[in-house]
Amino acid sequence: MKGKWSAYLAAVGTITLWGMSYIWSDRLLDLKIPVEFFVPVRTLLAGILLFILNKIAQYDMRIRRKDWLKYLLLALCMPFIYFVAETYGLQFTDSPTITSLIIATNPLFAMMVGLLIFKEKFSPVNILGVFVTLGGLWLVTYTRTEPGPMFYWGILILFIAVMAEVSQIAFTKSLSDTYAPSVIVMYQFLFGAVFFLPLFLTKGIAQFDAALYLSWKVLYPTLSLALLCSATAFTIWAYAIKHLGVAHTSVFLAVCPLLTAILAFLFADERLTALQWGGMAIAMAGIYLTQRVTEKKN
Repeated sequence: MKGKWSAYLAAVGTITLWGMSYIWSDRLLDLKIPVEFFVPVRTLLAGILLFILNKIAQYDMRIRRKDWLKYLLLALCMPFIYFVAETYGLQFTDSPTITSLIIATNPLFAMMVGLLIFKEKFSPVNILGVFVTLGGLWLVTYTRTEPGPMFYWGILILFIAVMAEVSQIAFTKSLSDTYAPSVIVMYQFLFGAVFFLPLFLTKGIAQFDAALYLSWKVLYPTLSLALLCSATAFTIWAYAIKHLGVAHTSVFLAVCPLLTAILAFLFADERLTALQWGGMAIAMAGIYLTQRVTEKKN
């Protein structure tokens, strides 16, 4: 139980950091920093930091021959496909909360993976809890009046990000019994940085302006994304997946829009209506229902 509660805390910490990541990414996009620049930099810095920490902790970092393909597919799904799709989706929808809502549909697909691949068991009430959560989140994020010309393309791209995230959760779960969480995430980001290299060398630095790109207003959100939202968040997320399973861990992703809306209210001057606050209450009830029923069943 001690390990399970620490996994719950890890999941909550992860989604809090990821909720903030939408705001930091949005700031960089507002500054016209290209996706192909700050996402590869974020990925590489996270990988280097984790390499240093794993060396200090003296973890075994050898990759077994049979696991090389899993690591490459893991890095291809996340960070490469996911971060590109998520950031372009954010750019096209022009809304951190809408973006986080689409990403929050992850539990529906993750449940299928947990049921079909890892044989995880869920009651009908567990599944109902996910839908209740998503219904509440829809109320939280239902703020748009007239979508922009690229809005629906952004929605489509975000669903590609969702499928990439579900895939990376499955690969992480399959590796978590053999490798430490920080080792899995380290290779995930180092290999991901290699996938990003062609984009970085072409579009990423095509309009490089040292006065802007090396200024604190760019470095601050970039370092925050790398050190907190990537290195720290993904490591404790892998720990949560190991102890809670694929589908139950993914349910926590449904709270990301809730946290994003609150953080946007606090740090980005985004005001919430009474309807949105009501949606938050419904969403939290759905999360409680899903996890509470699981506890009783166990």
